[in-house]
Amino acid sequence: MKSFWTKKTKGQIRGKHIWRILASWIITQGVLLGTPAFADNTQKSLTYSQLLEKIKAGEVTEIDAYPSQGIAKVSLEGQKNNEPMYTVNLFEYNPELLDQIRDQKINFEVKRSPDNSAAMGLVFNILIVFVVITVLLTILRRTGQSQGNALNFGKSRARFQMEAKTGILFDDVAGIEEAKEELQEVVTFLKKPEKFTAIGAKIPKGVLLVGPPGTGKTLLAKAIAGEAGVPFFSISGSEFVEMFVGVGASRVRDLFRKAKENAPCIIFIDEIDAVGRQRGAGIGGGNDEREQTLNQLLTEMDGFEGNTGIIIIAATNRPDVLDAALLRPGRFDRQVIVDLPSYNGRLGILEVHARNKKLTSEVSLGAIARRTPGFSGADLANMLNEAAILTARRRKEAITSLEIDDAIDRVTIGLSLAPLLDSKKKRLIAYHEVGHSLLMTLLKNSDPLNKVTIIPRSGGVGGFAQPVLDEGMIDSGLYTRAWLIDRITISLGGRAAEDEIFGPAEVTVGAANDIRSVANLAREMVTRYGMSDLGPVALENPSEEVFLGRGWQSQQSEYSEEVAIKIDHQVRAIAFRCYEEARRIIRENRVLMDRLVDLLIDKETIEGDEFRQIISEYTTLPEKQLSINLPKK
Repeated sequence: MKSFWTKKTKGQIRGKHIWRILASWIITQGVLLGTPAFADNTQKSLTYSQLLEKIKAGEVTEIDAYPSQGIAKVSLEGQKNNEPMYTVNLFEYNPELLDQIRDQKINFEVKRSPDNSAAMGLVFNILIVFVVITVLLTILRRTGQSQGNALNFGKSRARFQMEAKTGILFDDVAGIEEAKEELQEVVTFLKKPEKFTAIGAKIPKGVLLVGPPGTGKTLLAKAIAGEAGVPFFSISGSEFVEMFVGVGASRVRDLFRKAKENAPCIIFIDEIDAVGRQRGAGIGGGNDEREQTLNQLLTEMDGFEGNTGIIIIAATNRPDVLDAALLRPGRFDRQVIVDLPSYNGRLGILEVHARNKKLTSEVSLGAIARRTPGFSGADLANMLNEAAILTARRRKEAITSLEIDDAIDRVTIGLSLAPLLDSKKKRLIAYHEVGHSLLMTLLKNSDPLNKVTIIPRSGGVGGFAQPVLDEGMIDSGLYTRAWLIDRITISLGGRAAEDEIFGPAEVTVGAANDIRSVANLAREMVTRYGMSDLGPVALENPSEEVFLGRGWQSQQSEYSEEVAIKIDHQVRAIAFRCYEEARRIIRENRVLMDRLVDLLIDKETIEGDEFRQIISEYTTLPEKQLSINLPKK
C-alpha cells in the first residue's frame, strides 16, 4: 500500500506541475499576442484636446475611428487628397467627442482594422497541446521500455540467424585440415542425418574447439554456419554471467528453449571458459552465479530431457580450467585440436590471404612458409597486411621480398627505428650480436643463422641475431640435451663477447633477457627433464595460477632444502660451463670476430649465407652448417 500511495502522490505532483506549466504558457502567450499600437512617424498627429477645438471651429471634415487600435484618423479643411490624415489617440469612452460630431454633422465612420490575435492565439494553443501530448507519450514509452527491460533481463542475448550468411566457407579456411574434416562431418550430419542414422550413429551433442589464440577457432565456427544452412545461434560465454544471481541460468534456459523451437540448429559459444571453469576451485571457493549458470548449461546439454537436433560448438584456449563434467562424452563428445599450422598449413593460409594482394613474381609463398614456423593463422594474416601497408607507404605497386622481410621482423621483433650513429655503443652492440651469431654458426647442434642486424627496434631492442628454427623439432617438442646446451651457450654469447672484448668492467645490462632465459631453461633441464647429475627425477611441475581455478598445493615445493641446494648447484654448473665454452670459442676466433663486426657496422645487416661464407674462409664449419639449404628470398 505504501508503494501504491507513493506512486499516486508522485503522479499527482507531476500533474500539478504540468497544469502550472500550461497556465503560465497561456498567460505568456496572451501577453505576447496582444496587438501593439505602433507609432507611425510618417503620419501627422493631433492631441485629443486639439481635435475637440478644431471640431468646434468647424475645421474637421471627416473622422474614421479604429476602436481595435484606439485611434482615429481625421481630415481637415483644405487638406489635399494625397496628404495623409491626422492621427488622434482616443480614450476608451469618448462621449463629448460623439456629441460634438453629431452637433457639427461631421462625416463619421467606424472601421475595422485587420486583427490576427485570435487566430494566432488558437494556433499557439494547439501547438502547446501538441507539445504536452508528445511529452506524455514519451514518458509513457520510456516507462514501458523500462518495464520491458526488467522483464527481458533474463532473456538470452544470443545472435540468431535462420540461415547464417557469414560469407565464409570451408574453402576459405586453410591450415587446419584435420579439424575441417571432423567439423565437415557435423555439417553433413545436419544436412543428411539419414546417412549416419542408417547404421546406428548418433549425432554428436557438442564439439569443443581447443587451440592457441589466433589459430582459427572462431573462423571455423563461421565456416560451419556458412556451410550448414541451418539456424545458427552465436553467443560469448561472458554474456551469460551477470552480477544478479540466477540471470545467467535463465539466459541458458531461454537460449535452449529457442534452439529447440528451431531444431536442427547450431549453438556457438565463444570463450566458454568464462562460464565453464571448475566449480568450487581457487581462492575463496567458487562464484555462485557462474556455478549456477554452469549447472544449468550441464543440465541442458545432457540432462533428464534430451536435446534432439541441437549441436553445441564451443571454443576456448584454456581447456585445463574447464570443469570435468563439461568435458565428458554426452556433453562435448569431441575435442577438436586447432593447433599451430605446419608448413603445408602455413602455405595454404598464405595462399588464402594473398588472394587480394599484389605480389611480385620474386615473392615465394613457400619460402615465407618455411621462414615462419610457430606462426598462427592470425600472425600470417597480420604479416601480409603489414607488408601491404609498407608497400603502400613506399609507393610501390606490388609487394616485394623486402617488404615481406621487414613485415616478418616487425611482427616478431618490433618496428625498426633509425640506425645508430657510428659510436662506442654501436660497436658494443655489434660485438654482442656477432657473439650470438658466431656461436650459432660454429656450434654443431644449433639452429642455423638467418640474419644478424644492429638496426634498433621498438621496445629497447638494439639488434638481434635471428635463427632459422627447426620446424620438426617445434612441432614435436622433442628437444635434445645437446640442442638445449647449445641454446644456452648461444644465449650467453653476447655477454661472453662483451667480457672478452671490452673486459669485465664494461659489461652492460643488454644481456638481461638472455640471462633470464638461460636460468629458466637450465632449471627446467634439472627439475623437469632430468638432464643433470641429479638423475631422471621430475622435481617440479609446471606452474599453475591459483586464480585460474587451482589450489595452493601446486605452489608448494616437492623436495627438501638439501635437494633445493643441489638444484641450485646444478643450474649454476650448467650456466657456468656454457658461459666458459662461449668465451673460449670467441677467444679463439677473435680475428674473425673483428672482421665480422667491421662488416656489420658498415652494412648494419648481414644475411646468414654471407655470414657463413665469411666464417668458412677462417675455419671449418660443422657438417650440419655446411649442408644448409635455406629458401631463397
